[in-house]
Amino acid sequence: MEWGGEYSLDSSNLDCLLSVLPGELEFQQVLGDLDEKIKKNSSSIEQCLKDLQSEVNEICTDEMLQSTTDCLQWLNNCSFSSLRPSSTHHGQLMEFLRTLQSLLKNEQNQEEMILHFLLDLSSQCGVSFPCTPSGTSFELTSSLHAIEDDSTMDVKSLWDDIRLHLRRFLVSRLQSQEETKANALQQQMEFKTQCIQQLLFLYPESEVLMKYQNMQNKLVSDLLQNCVLSSCGETNFDKVVHGYQSSIPTLCTMIKEDLYILSGTIDPSSSLKFINETYLDTITEEITVLLERLCELQFKENALHIVKTNKISKKHRGTVHAVASQECHKKGRNFCLTLYQLKCLSQLIKLFLLMEEKMEELSAEILLVPSFTEKNKNVQGVLKKASGELLIGETRANETSVPPEQLLQVEEPILLNFGWRNAFKDLSSSVAHCITIAIEDFSTKILQHEQKEEFSAAGYAMSLVNNQQMRESCGAVQQEEQPKRIAKFCSDIMEELDTLLPLALACRDDSLQEIRANFVEACSKVATAVLARLEEKSRDVPSKAPLQDLHAALSTAIYVFQHFTTYSNLMRETSKKPLFLVPLQQYQEFINDLQFQVTSYCVRVCATSILQDAESHHWEDYKAFYEGERCSFSVQMWHYFCCALHHDLWTILPPKTAQEILTDVLEQSLAMLSSRYCQACPSYKRTPQIRTDIAAILMSTEVMLWSVCSSVQEFLNPHEDRHLKIYKIHSHCNSMLSVLAILTSPLKNLYETFLKNSDEHLPQDFSNVFYHPLHWLFCIPSPCSSLLKTPSAREMAAKGQLKLLLSQPYCNLNLLLETLLHRDCLLVKILLRSSRNEVLNRDEQSSLLERINNKQPTLIETIFTVLSYCTLSPKSLGIAFETYMEKEQLWSCLYNMTVSSCGESEPEVIRCLKLTLINSVKGIVKQIISLMHSWEATENYGTYQHKQIVPESLLKTVPKEWNYTPREMKRKESGKCFTRLAAQAVSIVISKLPTVIACLPPPIKYFFFLAERKMSRNFAELKKAGLLVWNLIVIICRIFEDGNTAELLTGATLDRWSKEKLSLVRVCLESIMGKLKSGPKQVTQKVIQSIEQQRPNWIESQLLKARKLSTDCASVSEEGAMLEEGGVALGFTEQKINMMVLDICHKPGGSEYLRQIYHIIRLNEEYLKEQLSCENSSEDGVASSQCLPLTLKGREEQPVFNPFQVYRQSCAKVFNQSTITEWNWDWSNLLPSYLGLNQMTFRVLLTHRNQDSNFYLW
Repeated sequence: MEWGGEYSLDSSNLDCLLSVLPGELEFQQVLGDLDEKIKKNSSSIEQCLKDLQSEVNEICTDEMLQSTTDCLQWLNNCSFSSLRPSSTHHGQLMEFLRTLQSLLKNEQNQEEMILHFLLDLSSQCGVSFPCTPSGTSFELTSSLHAIEDDSTMDVKSLWDDIRLHLRRFLVSRLQSQEETKANALQQQMEFKTQCIQQLLFLYPESEVLMKYQNMQNKLVSDLLQNCVLSSCGETNFDKVVHGYQSSIPTLCTMIKEDLYILSGTIDPSSSLKFINETYLDTITEEITVLLERLCELQFKENALHIVKTNKISKKHRGTVHAVASQECHKKGRNFCLTLYQLKCLSQLIKLFLLMEEKMEELSAEILLVPSFTEKNKNVQGVLKKASGELLIGETRANETSVPPEQLLQVEEPILLNFGWRNAFKDLSSSVAHCITIAIEDFSTKILQHEQKEEFSAAGYAMSLVNNQQMRESCGAVQQEEQPKRIAKFCSDIMEELDTLLPLALACRDDSLQEIRANFVEACSKVATAVLARLEEKSRDVPSKAPLQDLHAALSTAIYVFQHFTTYSNLMRETSKKPLFLVPLQQYQEFINDLQFQVTSYCVRVCATSILQDAESHHWEDYKAFYEGERCSFSVQMWHYFCCALHHDLWTILPPKTAQEILTDVLEQSLAMLSSRYCQACPSYKRTPQIRTDIAAILMSTEVMLWSVCSSVQEFLNPHEDRHLKIYKIHSHCNSMLSVLAILTSPLKNLYETFLKNSDEHLPQDFSNVFYHPLHWLFCIPSPCSSLLKTPSAREMAAKGQLKLLLSQPYCNLNLLLETLLHRDCLLVKILLRSSRNEVLNRDEQSSLLERINNKQPTLIETIFTVLSYCTLSPKSLGIAFETYMEKEQLWSCLYNMTVSSCGESEPEVIRCLKLTLINSVKGIVKQIISLMHSWEATENYGTYQHKQIVPESLLKTVPKEWNYTPREMKRKESGKCFTRLAAQAVSIVISKLPTVIACLPPPIKYFFFLAERKMSRNFAELKKAGLLVWNLIVIICRIFEDGNTAELLTGATLDRWSKEKLSLVRVCLESIMGKLKSGPKQVTQKVIQSIEQQRPNWIESQLLKARKLSTDCASVSEEGAMLEEGGVALGFTEQKINMMVLDICHKPGGSEYLRQIYHIIRLNEEYLKEQLSCENSSEDGVASSQCLPLTLKGREEQPVFNPFQVYRQSCAKVFNQSTITEWNWDWSNLLPSYLGLNQMTFRVLLTHRNQDSNFYLW
């Protein structure tokens, strides 16, 4: 049939997937596009039904169809064999078939031409060539024509010979394709699909599937046997595992390929049946045979071992063994398996579990059918019946009228059935028995070995191992809850259990339940033994073991608890009751008790040991403490203790637990210090010591406060309900500051402050006076004040934001993103400014090229990707890169973007933008190429035109009754087809543009909006559609211009004809955008005129719609920015940041990009702090000549706490006594803030001053 030129017949899917949450305008555009496509599809289907109705009414005059509904019913109940055939002369038919036979036998390489020719006859003339099974009677019928059967046997023998020759040709092509590994998977699937469809044209479906199934079955058997049995020697567990490890990925690829091939050829039920019989049943049979052989060998080996033992033993033991052997035969030949053999079986089961999961994904993705487990669920009622009806494998073409009562009978749907578990049934009893023994054996040995090491070691410290990367079984645990270091003996035990876990996960039926039950029971015993060992370890602190053992025991207990919780969750699908209930409860209680023990022990050490300093705290002494030049020893040691505790908690415990413990210890020790200093009555000489001690405590607390606060909100505005511990810390610090102010301020300043504010100016109820928690931080002359802004602003400086981020015990992604977006992406701008030297530095050039060659993202690419994912902050990408683009002079690169391969000299920002736009138009390119292929297949252009020329001798023998018109003649008659094709392709591109822009991330749209504002007047032609629309069309044109790029992008193969037509579409698009330097050609004018005739002003309206969608997002961003500048919204809320982080982590590589940025920030901490200190100066004045190190080069974090290093880094600043004593306290600003102090508190503190009480009259 001739290709239709109506644009209303375009039926295309929505290729642009919504990877971001769209706005209202974008959402309306996407829904409108879907609605338009649905309407076009419905009108197209209706038009096709009308054409079919008129054609059937012309041919079948005895059955007139009145409507399209009648047409559908006729198609449903039609039996082509019952149609009245038209006659074809026997002589003409024999001559035609003999000519075909002669061409196949006497000429070479004519098979493909004859196949195309026969398919062309069938589609154009309605000739239905017989598709009977091999060896059956010949009957040639057609829906439009049929052939008289005067001499059936002669015709049948000729046709069978012809199609047998063609079948051999197609089968050989399929087999040769299997041997070719160089072809891409997509091309291979298309080729095999074409071969299968051509075979179905010649033979019935059952016979074709049987032949193809035998081919694939042999491939599967050969693959498994070659992988498993290729090595010399006897088969053992090791060889089986290694063989299936290498073969299962190949099998999954083959299954995926066949699912795609069969999904477009036969119904889903037949496809699943084919996969079951060809692959899954074959794999089950092969593994069953192998396991039976292994069982036989293992049984003989055990029997031989027992016989050797019996020769040494007495006759009595031999008699007992003989009886026992007979019992074993009766029970099913149980035998012993070693731990290594159990591990091999577990690895094998893990491979099958992964393959089963992969099959579920493929069946759901390709065929939209239920998974393996659906049939095991008790689903009854309408849903199951509906799905069953959809999956019935009977084709409706051969159905006759079905009585209504039979319609209620629903057949059981065919699902994927992978029966690999049946192969392990004979092993189940032996595995169940041996797994208990193996687990108890290795756990006992590991515990005993650990105990021996403890007794032999000089100290009692627990041996720890790093656990930075959790195993697969614990992948669901959040990073903030993952222990960092755990006991080595526990790590060894859990590693062995992880290896055996698949044995328990394989249980889905009753035959393997015993394995899981024994595994759970053995694990419970191991958990109890490990818990007893941890309890014993915790009791040794502090008498025999250091405090670190308490932290290690807590971290290990959390690790075990998480492990068994994961085990329980993994086995919950097949278990009707909770597993490990008692061990998990015991561990939870132990974790809570141990955490309380750690906190109470640390506080008790502070109270009874560290802070017990008689010399320093002799407040009545009239002699100055060290001439007033240092703080108390107890305060300094308390700071040392807090730093050491901070180090141990940060390096051993999970981050969340570490912060909780440090917060509790800090709060309780501050409560103790506050109480002591509030009760101190210093002498005149000891008063400066009070001031120095409290100042040192507050400065030390400020250092710790950055670590215990996990968010800016918690640091700047702690709420009494949500952040009680932090609120109490601020309260204790404010109390000590009030002691410092009342006890140590000069009497003159104190008197003048309260004299100026007499009673009539003060409120009677001082408790109602506002008192901000961060008051003490802004009163002490410390560097902290430069890191914070005013408390009322509730905002942190960029340097403080960086310090808070790097003080966390882990990579806090929410805090990281908030830091990157803070102050108009100031930190990102510094990183980008410094990254310019990365390319110029010779030392780093080689590593940069290595990262590019290894496809590892660079710093600029990582930052660009993360900011482009921030859909709730669309301006961030443009703001962060604006200065960088100007200094690098890259804005002009956006006005002439190419699609050439990314070279080393190409700017990374441009490459990232280009890849984003290319990915967005990939769907359009695929659809246009698919249109080309469909046109080529229908009209026989392209390859067929040049290579598949039907001989004139064959054309002469075609019966005249068939009314066949050669393709060469038809092409000459259809000169307008090229115009219609190009017009349809251009229409697809233009119609898709608004939807493509709607699905682009808002940061990308704002970036181009910002670039368009910086556009010079020389690019006035861009104003027609906007810079973003311009670049999208330019990229599409560049892809169409370079056929190799189109092939690489879509995986399709383009011949010369298709490339020429794509070039014609490119010229039309360039003409629409006004980019052609010369006038448009005549063909281009015809294409555009044909579109305008069908839809006047449609192209212009589509371009305006696309421009509106690209600029409206930017307008919304501008309005949001004005509101924020006006004070309505400052910064980002925690909820907004959390939503963006979740969105980034769900994108490809999102979380890894964030961690890479965090790693670079941590490596360059001091440099970034230095740059942020200069933030008040202009950016031009802040020159950056340092090249940022991007990878860790042999430098590792100190594994052991070093007090001298702590002194050099922090204590020298905190306890620099000369600096503290020389502080110029601004008493005039400090004292008025205590006018609201409670009268009783004020009187008590006032009486603690060592001056004549006659001075203090209220």
